[in-house]
Amino acid sequence: MAYGLVFWGNSHHSNIIFRLQKRIIRIIVRIRGRDSCREYFMNLKILPLQSPYILLLLLFVIDNGDYFKANSEIHYIRTRNKSNLHLPISTLSVYQNGTYYNGIRVFNSLPSQIKELCHNRNQFKCALKISCIFIHFIPCTNILVVIRFKTFTII
Repeated sequence: MAYGLVFWGNSHHSNIIFRLQKRIIRIIVRIRGRDSCREYFMNLKILPLQSPYILLLLLFVIDNGDYFKANSEIHYIRTRNKSNLHLPISTLSVYQNGTYYNGIRVFNSLPSQIKELCHNRNQFKCALKISCIFIHFIPCTNILVVIRFKTFTII
C-alpha cells in the first residue's frame, strides 16, 4: 500500500483505498459498517492512509531540501513566516496537486516545534510518527486538511 504513496496519495483513488482500509478494520474488530473506525485505528496502532501519505510527503521535503527555498532566502524582511518554505505561484491545478507543491503546503502547516527538527531526519521522523497518531484529517477535494494538532512533548 505504501509503494509510491507520495505520488498517488493525493489522487481520487486514495479515497477508494481508504474505504477498503476502513472495511478491513471493521472486519478485524467485528463492528457494523456504519460505526466509526477512528478509535479502532488508534487502538490497533494502524495509521489511516492519509497519515503515511503526509509522513512520506514531509520526508520527501526533508530529503530533497536543496530543491526548496525558505521565505528568508527570497526576501530579507523579518516576518512571522520567514521559516516557512516559499510557495511558488502557480495557476495550474496539476502542479498544485503535485508532490512538490503539496509538500510545501503540508510542511508550512506544521507546528514550529516539529519544523525545528528538520535538520535531524530521525528526530523529525519520530516526532511526525508520534504526531500522526493524534492528527485528525478530513479529505477535502483531494487535499488533506489538518483539523486539530494536539500538543506533545518531544524528547
